[in-house]
Amino acid sequence: MIRFAALLAAVCFAADFEIKDEAEFKKLFPAGAKVTRLETNLQFVEGPAWTPGGFLVFSDIPANELKRWDPKGGLTTFRKPSNNANGNTVDQQGRLVTAEHTAHRISRTAKDGTVATLVESFEGKMLNSPNDVVVKSDGTFWFTDPDYGLGGRKKEQAGNYVYRFDERTGALLPVVKDFDKPNGLCFSPDEKKLYVADSGKPRHIRVFDVNSDGTVGGGRVFASIDKGGPDGIRCDEGGRVWSSSGDGAQIFAADGHLIARILLPEAAANLTFGPKTLYLTARKSLYSVPVKAKMAKRPKR
Repeated sequence: MIRFAALLAAVCFAADFEIKDEAEFKKLFPAGAKVTRLETNLQFVEGPAWTPGGFLVFSDIPANELKRWDPKGGLTTFRKPSNNANGNTVDQQGRLVTAEHTAHRISRTAKDGTVATLVESFEGKMLNSPNDVVVKSDGTFWFTDPDYGLGGRKKEQAGNYVYRFDERTGALLPVVKDFDKPNGLCFSPDEKKLYVADSGKPRHIRVFDVNSDGTVGGGRVFASIDKGGPDGIRCDEGGRVWSSSGDGAQIFAADGHLIARILLPEAAANLTFGPKTLYLTARKSLYSVPVKAKMAKRPKR
């Protein structure tokens, strides 16, 4: 009896999903979908971004590396040192955009590999430690700047803000100032809503209305994470929000109700979509799971 109970517990723990809304779940995952661990024995991985080159770039923060993973070549080093890079994304021209902790900046990698600073200060003072970044269809960069990665540096900013940077004008605007630890962020498919995760004490995701002048309004709580806290988040084409969590990942419908959990043996820090695949960075490992869902595309202008 004891052996049977232990076996049952092991089977339950090893389950890949916990389904709350079966109808919605079936829209997102093919039948028989399973989680696969692609790589492990890393240090602390974050910031996955699928590139037009057909490979994934992600950060190993303590190792001070950007890693590259592709289905054919496996895992290699993309860049070292990385300035303890965290979040990554890709702009409209397919260039890698990165939030770097120890360089307190947002950088962009040109097609020839040249790395340039986009923004590193606000009102003449160093940014804290940019954490995650997204690019809107108008070419503006939106990023979070908590103080997780300050290290021994003195904090110069008065708070932990969410910023909007317009490269054309050089204007940097704090769009939200009342977060504890702003972290992952993403836009709805029509870019009329901005979702921002707070991985500090609140452990929730808030949603803001995006105004035509680049400011935001509102800021209600969209969803709370009950296992660990929210970190990286992504929005799919159907307006659903996918969030990393202490139990792996949690998927929320556009109205905020929980559709399902992707269960991992390690807490996930971030996630992103590739071709028919969701990639998850979780502590020391990189995972994947087949999906039907696709990441929300930028609206055409």
